[in-house]
Amino acid sequence: MTGRPASTVLPASLRAWLGLTVALATLGVIALGVLYAGHSQPGTVDRWVIDPTADSVGQPWRSVALATDFLGEPAGSAVLVVAAVAVCLRLRWRRAAVFLVAGVGITVVTATLLKSLVGRTIHGDGNLSYPSGHTAFLTAVAVVGALLAVGRFGLGRPAGSLLVLATALVAGSVMGWAQVVLGAHYPTDVLGGWCTALGVIPATAWLVDRTADRLGRRTADAGRGQPR
Repeated sequence: MTGRPASTVLPASLRAWLGLTVALATLGVIALGVLYAGHSQPGTVDRWVIDPTADSVGQPWRSVALATDFLGEPAGSAVLVVAAVAVCLRLRWRRAAVFLVAGVGITVVTATLLKSLVGRTIHGDGNLSYPSGHTAFLTAVAVVGALLAVGRFGLGRPAGSLLVLATALVAGSVMGWAQVVLGAHYPTDVLGGWCTALGVIPATAWLVDRTADRLGRRTADAGRGQPR
């Protein structure tokens, strides 16, 4: 372990595994979206997990759920992202800061577009529910952090894969639990949000690295007076 930032945000040791993850997550998002398109009622899986149509938790856990939910609200998410970017800049890892903003931003936009495309609602008030944007957001932030930790500390494939998977599961489960018990989403909405983040973040990491490397080569060529 070097303890110094890696030059890339997509760890080389995890590229093949993350490529498979992106493919499976994307298939999951599409399958669930097709299955629940236009629905306004919980499905069989939703009813099996929990009654998602009403609040189902009392104090003090309701307060915990509300606090968790706040992290996915505009104010809470902005504070979380700004704090994370500040850490990246403090470490002088600008590529990581770009990756964080781009990855989380693309994840949220993707979830929002999917909601309009799928058209699944909850509570019959036109509240679009699939996929869960809150779950997608927190999972995205967690996966970004895990990938950066893998690169910074030079973790190998087994340890790195375990860290990314465990972090994604914890973040998705915590926010997903909050959304379901507060009656904001069906369990399958939560799963869709989780898959959305897993599909977007590794792909964004690859794109950020590729773009940064190209810009770096162009800058180096220009500095040597070579044609682009």
